[in-house]
Parts: sequence; structure tokens; C-alpha cells
Amino acid sequence: MCKVVLITGGSSGIGKSIGEYLIQKNFVVYGTSRNPEKYKESKFPILALDVKENNTILKTVSTIIEKEGRLDVVINNAGAGITGPIEEIPEAEIKNNFDTNFFGPINVIKAVLPQMREQQSGLIINITSIAGYMGLPYRGVYSASKGALELLTEAFRMELKDFNIKMTNVAPGDFATNIAAGRYHAPLLETSPYKKPYGDTLSLMDEHVDNGSNPNLMAEAVHNIINTGNPKVHYKVGEFMQKFSIVLKRLLPDKVYEKLLMNHYKL
Repeated sequence: MCKVVLITGGSSGIGKSIGEYLIQKNFVVYGTSRNPEKYKESKFPILALDVKENNTILKTVSTIIEKEGRLDVVINNAGAGITGPIEEIPEAEIKNNFDTNFFGPINVIKAVLPQMREQQSGLIINITSIAGYMGLPYRGVYSASKGALELLTEAFRMELKDFNIKMTNVAPGDFATNIAAGRYHAPLLETSPYKKPYGDTLSLMDEHVDNGSNPNLMAEAVHNIINTGNPKVHYKVGEFMQKFSIVLKRLLPDKVYEKLLMNHYKL
């Protein structure tokens, strides 16, 4: 029996790559977008869903279950970038980012758990970020929202153990996607005390994305996780040094690690 997969944010970038890879492996895949009419050429169905609107989550989950009779894998991939000096990011934008990157996945999880509990099986994969393991300069809000989802997953795993529902995190590094185009950028103000360091860091971040890894690496990693009987708590996918930076944070004194980050960002 083919497994049924739901991928939020499956219309582009990492989500699209995962979906296209999985249909080649004979999975039944549904992606989502806030504007599905833009993706009529998609190789798998794109349904209307905005992770900030719970009614759209419930409707889409219900639609899939009515059609397929089950839901085996949910990939919480929908997310939003945000950059800027924390002092200068409007509170509304900070809340908006957490609504997308943290509260959105929570509501998707809540919507699918009753079905997975009924079928006594299921796998939920939360796409987080290597940035969620460290507070990065001018990406602090993004780091915080993804880090919060990492910790939430750890708690959820223990709460779900009696129902044969698995959950894991997959933290990507920099991948060649269009995330930079959809990211909220706090304006680079001429009068800002952060003008030069923020501007320099912004250029460096965009360069990292432009030179990022092929999203198919994420697709292969997710496929391997789905075929794993007992997934680990955390997975990291990306360049060696990006993954190794997490190891260094565990090993090095806090101030030494902070100095490494500052050197990297030329701060």
C-alpha cells in the first residue's frame, strides 16, 4: 500500500523537491500553498493551506483523509525567513514569523494526530534549520522560531510514544532555494547604528543561499527517514562545516564559540 504524504509549503524549494522525489518512489503526495492556482503544472496536487489560518489546515487534512482514508507522513516544511537587528524588527513581524514557523506547525500536528492515533501509526517530520541551534546575528528571530520547534519536537516525541506515532526534526543548512526572496528584511536604514554590520551580514547570507546545496539532498534524507523504523530525534542536512558548527557549540566555551561566529560574519 502506498503511503500518503502531506507536505506543507510543497509548491517550491525544499518542499517541492521532496514531493517530486517521493512520487518517484511511489508515494501518494499532497503539497500545499496559500495560492495553489499558481501551481497547476505541479507534478502532485497542491491544496490551499495557510499555516496561519487553522480553518484551512483542518479543511485540507479532512480533504486528504476523505479521499485516501489515511495519512501516513506529514512534513511540516512551510516556513518564513526574517532578518534584521532585533531592536529594529517590528513586533508584528516577529509575531508573524512565529505564527508561520512555530504555531503553524503546532496546529498542523494537532490536526493530524487524531487520524494517526486512529490508524495507530504515523510519522511527522518538522523541517527546522541549523540556524535553530544557535543565535545568529541579524537572524535572531529566525533562530529562535526554529529552535523552539526543535525543542517542541523533543517533548512531543515522548508524549506520542504510546500511540506508535513518530516525530523527528530535520535541520537543513543553506540550500539553493528562493527563501531569500520571500524573507522579511528589516529595512537597511541610513540612520541605523546597525547599518554597516547588518548590510554586510545580509549580503553574506544571500551569498550563502545562492551557493547553497542542491535541495535534492533534503529529499533523499527525508526519504531515508521515512524508511527508518525508529527515526532519531534530530537530523542535520547540509555542508560539513554547517553541521560541524553544532558540534563545536557543544564542545567549545560559549565565548569562544561566539567569537567564531563573529569572525565568520566579520562583526
